[in-house]
Amino acid sequence: QVELVESGGGSVQAGGSLRLSCAVSGSIYGMNCMAWFRQAPGKEREGVAAIHRLDSTTYLAASVKGRFFISRDNAKKMLYLQMNSLKPEDSAMYYCAAKDGDCRPRWDVGMDYWGKGALVTISS
Repeated sequence: QVELVESGGGSVQAGGSLRLSCAVSGSIYGMNCMAWFRQAPGKEREGVAAIHRLDSTTYLAASVKGRFFISRDNAKKMLYLQMNSLKPEDSAMYYCAAKDGDCRPRWDVGMDYWGKGALVTISS
């Protein structure tokens, strides 16, 4: 049974940084696409970033390019999201997700596994 557990959420002022971590328990074999999503109150969930488990190709939403960076450590079964230059509009619940199969052609759909989320709050 696969379980994803996020950590590292919190509250920071605009311009600050946070690093989210996602620990994966269970087998990651075949889980080739791992991603971060977020959902703000009253808004739809959106994909933030994804990374291919084997070749480390990354995908980023336009709203976070140049500020957020996704990485993974397969040996430790960890996924990370480094968030810099945070803005109030980045405030949301952030979810770790993964799917069996490739990130291509769409990295932001079809996730098979989800964490319970980590809350990120950015004050102005």
